[in-house]
Amino acid sequence: MSSVFCDDARMTTTTPVQIATAAELFHGMSDPTRLRILLELLGGERRVTDLVTAVGSSQSNVSNHLACLRGCGLVTDRPAERRQVYYSIAHPELIDLLRASEQLLARTGHEVRLCDHPSTGACGDGCG
Repeated sequence: MSSVFCDDARMTTTTPVQIATAAELFHGMSDPTRLRILLELLGGERRVTDLVTAVGSSQSNVSNHLACLRGCGLVTDRPAERRQVYYSIAHPELIDLLRASEQLLARTGHEVRLCDHPSTGACGDGCG
């Protein structure tokens, strides 16, 4: 499988399918609940009940988001005793990406907050 990004941060390939796949990856992490789940999993394996408490959402909502993240290959699950399931981040590259995003937000967070409508691309003065 060829890389969409190369070491110097330029796209190595820009076919519509590769761009759409990369956009779906980031879209999968764009939901606040899914992002909170991923950030919680940076600390290691967690059960659904642990994530419900940490995220502050219902069990069904957290389970639905975990199913999405698992379906995208971003998290894995491991059955344990008493019908418990532990979830963890599937790839170390995701850990690196989440940490890099924290660093980027430390530099650009104020500008991101000024962006009027980041989901539609109709941004105000904050993001160009």
